[in-house]
Order: sequence, then structure tokens, then C-alpha cells
Amino acid sequence: MPNTTPKTPGTGDRPLRCGVVGVGRMGQHHARVYANEPGCQLVGVVDASLARAEEIADRHESTAFKTEQDLLDAGVDAVSIAVPTTAHYRSARPFLEAAVGCLIEKPLAGDTATAREIKALAEAAGAILMVGHIERYNPVMRAMRKATEDGLNVLPRFIEVSRVSPMTFRSVDTSVVMDMMIHDLDVVLMLMGGEEPDEIQAAGVAVVTEHEDICNARLTWHRPEGTCVANITASRLALKTERVTRITGENAYIKIDYGNKSGTVIRRTANEIQMQEVREQLRRGEDLTRLNWASLVNIEPLTIDDAEPLLMELRGFIDAVRSGRRPPIDAEAGFANVRTAERIVQTVRETMGAPTGSPA
Repeated sequence: MPNTTPKTPGTGDRPLRCGVVGVGRMGQHHARVYANEPGCQLVGVVDASLARAEEIADRHESTAFKTEQDLLDAGVDAVSIAVPTTAHYRSARPFLEAAVGCLIEKPLAGDTATAREIKALAEAAGAILMVGHIERYNPVMRAMRKATEDGLNVLPRFIEVSRVSPMTFRSVDTSVVMDMMIHDLDVVLMLMGGEEPDEIQAAGVAVVTEHEDICNARLTWHRPEGTCVANITASRLALKTERVTRITGENAYIKIDYGNKSGTVIRRTANEIQMQEVREQLRRGEDLTRLNWASLVNIEPLTIDDAEPLLMELRGFIDAVRSGRRPPIDAEAGFANVRTAERIVQTVRETMGAPTGSPA
């Protein structure tokens, strides 16, 4: 793996001059955080609609600029790129070439080739580049990571993910893999130490749009410590919203419910005595049909805080810009996520043919 550690020195403790390109549904919140975060100054915002840029700038006593170059000329240390995915390269390029730190909303790009170009720009200039995979900062995900740091040793063997919701008619210009599943690909690849899967099987169907609206992917890693399989389903055609991840490992089982902001853990070591007793009873042929399974396991709730995910994500980005250290979700991770998503889409189309309405 190439060394992608930024070469630029950090900004230190001086006020950090920040900007946002694209102040729509997500970008407006980036502007809000920068405007209210101690030690940061919202220098200005850019949007395809100047009226929208002026509205958000006025809200935070900042300045609306017509172009990315205008914002760059005003002097910025850190910028969020929250434009449509197809415009990520164009909008981020002037800032990365000037070694300005960039947080680019997920996914890093819509295809592997463009993701590679963005990554190369950042590496050539030594610029901080972070990708906005906000699910890592979901309170439940943070709680799981803290439990792991506090001694919960999990060696994943099977991961099951379901992310489904009704059609919102947003992001209909791309596959559900790039729109929704990309969140879970980032989390799963993080759990696998950043390694991309060795094998991919996938099936998907285009129903409403010209791209896959529902997809199931089975990812397999063959590692020295054992094989791990992740089964991930994403759909924008459901009648309800569900965002659940189940991680089964050798030492623990973890369930994460993003929507309800809840999580549970079952540790193997905490239940080993009970399990051994049950095994012995089964070997003796005893009837255990009246035994309550739930009474045999020690279920621990994860401790969930109520911190805003975007605020925590941007604080991670701000810290990277100030210190000059590699950001929590760097270009390498963003690139791996895009390449894995592209491999899934390619597998679907090779297996099932081009989606209905798509060019062959």
C-alpha cells in the first residue's frame, strides 16, 4: 500500500478558515457546523444556485462566492465538497492542487478511475483528503468501536447487513449500491482492516429507475485467521426503513440498529459456563425444549451517546487539518469503497444482464 500520509504541515491552533462547496440538503449542515464550531471561521460557500449560496451565507453571516476559485482566492484551510458525486473531481481539484484540506462527501467518486484521479491529486500535493462516510460516526457505531477498544475482541466470521427504505426519488441517477450500500461497504471494509474482498457474488434488479434499485451482495475474505463472509442487502423499494447490522465472530455477537440507535453485545466468554452445561445435557440426550434460550446468554446493551454524527465527523477532519495527520477515513479507504461498489455492480450486470432501460 502506498504511503498516503499528508506532507503538508498542520495549521496549529490558529483559527481554521473553512468553506463549503454545495449547500444543498447535506452541505448546509456542513456550513452550520463550521460557523458554530469553536476555532473555526466559515469564510464562505459556493453553490450552483447563487441565490441558495446567498441564503446560507446570510444565515451564518458569511459570504457567497460564485465559483470554487473565488472561495480559494478568499483563503481557506479546509473545505467540504458536498456537490453531486459526478462533480466531485471538478469541484475538489483546485483546492487539492493548492494543498487545501478537503472532506468529500461519500462516495469519493462515481467510478474507480475518477476516485483514483482524486486520490492522486491529494497525494501529489500532500493535501489532507477525507471522505464523508458518516455512518462510522453514528452513535451506535461509535459505541461499538469504543467497546472494541475497551477489550471486546471480535474476529468477524459472518456479517449480515440490511439497509432498506421506501423510494425517496433522490440519487436515482445511480445504482442503489453507490447510493445506499456504500455506507455499509465502508463499515464492513473497516471491520476487515481495509482489505477488499477476495470474492464477490451479487444479484440486483432495476424496477423503477434505470439502475439497480435492489441489490444483494455476498463478499468473502480468505484471511490467515479464517474466512469471513458478509451478506449485504440494500433496497430503495421497501415499505419501511430498516438499517441493521449483525456481526458474528468467534468471541462475540454484535447487533447494531442504526435507525433505533441501539446495540447489543453477547460475549462468548461471559456465557461459556452455561454453554458447556447445555452441551453436556444434549450429549446425555436430555429434553431441553422447555429451556429458555434468552436466559442462557448475557446480553449487554451498548452505551449510546447523543452526539451529532456530522459534528463528530467534521471534528475528525478539522483535527487532521490542524495536526497534518492522516484523517480517519482517508483517500485509500474512500477508493477501496468505490472499487468494491463498482465490482458489485459489474458482477450484477455480468450475472443478470444490464438493468432494464440501461444501455446494453
